[in-house]
Amino acid sequence: MELTILQTGLISVLISFLVVYFVTPRFIPMLKRLKFGQAIREEGPQSHLEKSGTPTMGGLVIQLGVLVAVMLLSVLIGNWDFFPILVMLYFGAVGFVDDYIKVAKKHNLGLRAWQKMVLQCIGALAIALYAYYSPTIGSELVVPLMNQSVDFGIWYVPFTVIAVVAIVNAVNLTDGLDGLASGVSLIVAIFFFVGSLLLPHANTSIFIGAIIGGCLGFLRHNSNPADIFMGDTGSMALGGAIVVMAIITQLQIFLLIAGGLFVIEALSVVIQVGYFKSTGGKRFFKMAPIHHHFELSGWSETRVVTVFWVVTAIFVTIAFICLG
Repeated sequence: MELTILQTGLISVLISFLVVYFVTPRFIPMLKRLKFGQAIREEGPQSHLEKSGTPTMGGLVIQLGVLVAVMLLSVLIGNWDFFPILVMLYFGAVGFVDDYIKVAKKHNLGLRAWQKMVLQCIGALAIALYAYYSPTIGSELVVPLMNQSVDFGIWYVPFTVIAVVAIVNAVNLTDGLDGLASGVSLIVAIFFFVGSLLLPHANTSIFIGAIIGGCLGFLRHNSNPADIFMGDTGSMALGGAIVVMAIITQLQIFLLIAGGLFVIEALSVVIQVGYFKSTGGKRFFKMAPIHHHFELSGWSETRVVTVFWVVTAIFVTIAFICLG
């Protein structure tokens, strides 16, 4: 029996979910033995200090779930597409190095900002060039409300480089509360999963379905109070996964809508830094990224995460409307 694109996508969700759900509890004790605990930044909310030592690098399990699901189903359908997997693994590797430095030195400073930026830009340029010359992707993008694609030509490359770097960092910034980044990523991935059903090949839905299943399985252990953190290993991998979803579905512009929460998180940091420098030390928000602002305003961590999930669901609904 030949499986439809929807069926392969849903099977991928299930496989990835089961792998992450059952492997994570066995992965946590190993991280504890290795003393791979999260170092909490002292300038962050004081309530987070009690989380110090919580096992991190849980993003490795998410990537494992995605790999298992994609490999098994690619064998089943007899069609391979390594591009999205390689993007996820590349940014996951950058995050892993960052995390490893942190746990090795027992503080919250890993790679320097310029080092991460250089690695991200190198990866982003390679991704943009591959997509530009790919016969299945190309330089066309679907434009909201127009119900048609527009060819960006050579401008596709710098646009994609900026999009990749921006989203990877935005997802990384969003990973600050239990279940926040994994939950928001899950909801955003659902939008691109539906978009993938419009494409003629199943590999796209397999990869996106695997990300959905991985996030769902990880949420079981990452929701408040978290037993494990994904770390930069997970947040950068998810950032890469989300932006490559947009690239392979030609829905990059829609990422600004569906991923509106990521945009807000990143902008809050830009605003905070800019305002701080221009006013000689004053703060626009109580703390940035903006989820910490709401925490310091008296909201519980669970309330912030729930509201941000709802806001993301609203953004995704708007994106569906714009998709027509």
